Amino acid sequence: MSDGYYNSKKTDDICDDVCGQQGSKAGATISRLKCVLRGFDVRTLLCLFILMPFAIFAIYLHGQKLTYFFRPLWESPPKPFHTIPHYHTENATMQSLCSLHGWGVRDSPRRVYDAVLFSNEKDLLTVRWKELYPYVTQFVLLESNSTFTGLPKPFVFKSNKDQFSFVEERLTYGNIGGRFRKGENPFVEEAFQRVALDKLLRIAGIEEDDLLIMSDVDEIPSAHTINLLRWCDDIPPVLHLQLKNYLYSFEYYVDSKSWRASIHRYNPGKTRYAHFRQSDVMLSDSGWHCSFCFRYINDFVFKMKAYSHSDRVRFSHYLNPVRIQDVICKGTDLFDMLPEEYTFREMIGKMGPVPRSYSAVHLPSYLLENAEKYKYLLPGNCVRERQTG
Repeated sequence: MSDGYYNSKKTDDICDDVCGQQGSKAGATISRLKCVLRGFDVRTLLCLFILMPFAIFAIYLHGQKLTYFFRPLWESPPKPFHTIPHYHTENATMQSLCSLHGWGVRDSPRRVYDAVLFSNEKDLLTVRWKELYPYVTQFVLLESNSTFTGLPKPFVFKSNKDQFSFVEERLTYGNIGGRFRKGENPFVEEAFQRVALDKLLRIAGIEEDDLLIMSDVDEIPSAHTINLLRWCDDIPPVLHLQLKNYLYSFEYYVDSKSWRASIHRYNPGKTRYAHFRQSDVMLSDSGWHCSFCFRYINDFVFKMKAYSHSDRVRFSHYLNPVRIQDVICKGTDLFDMLPEEYTFREMIGKMGPVPRSYSAVHLPSYLLENAEKYKYLLPGNCVRERQTG
């Protein structure tokens, strides 16, 4: 008889003796199983077979929240801007306003070009262009038949061009075909479209030292800000604009941390249309950023699937119209995410719904002059209209 057989037999006998269940072969097998199980703590078994699957499921559902919550541990806030105080009153002369900012005043104003990539934000584009119309030399708009995520879309502006006849004489319009690269990072398509907008600006006739507004359609500089910068001399060559940040409408004021909009004194061969930080200087209180400010629920669904952060749609029920309407009226997050902050204090301070604001003071003038038409953008009107047609 081999040593291996002898050792195995001896181990079985010991186990049977310890468990006190010697007898038939079947009984011995059961007794050995009991013996083995007695070696485990009940809490350990509970953890392995109940708590661990639950923990894995919880991470699947809320893992993104965990990574955002612990963001301050591994990511430092960006370098702070040098913020320039912004002086304005309706009755002040441009000489005095430029002087208050430490700038000289010009004999004649610079030309101004407002350039945007357009998706489907018809109402906000109207509010934007009406706000800026008195001071913009040329409106430049580019649209594609592809979203940043490669989804096909119609040329919305081209089909509704008659709604914007008030800018027709000052409009340079262009459209391009999408590249439709499956699985590609959405920021690649976005960069491709911004390069095309650079070319359209040159077609529009922009020249050295003209002012160029770089911002998304929903990032609206105030008219008096643009008028100030076109009249004042010695302004920074690149100046970011601090905008008041709103969500879903002007009822939900988030903060004043929107900074991506910028103004450039155009420099041929160097100025490139972009939507990231390009300067350390920012002019305070320079307009409004109204994110996801749509009239219809289906426009929310479209943007959630179309823009560069579409990966935030982690579950299909996020696109449920009933859920989206509920989120809008509660002022909570469409993607069920935590605030994107760099300190625990700021993150915790912003957790939960965005507080309602009942102020409609210092909003774009055209919006207030047409309050009935755009009431969904004003306080007290969170229920969205049904899509018609």
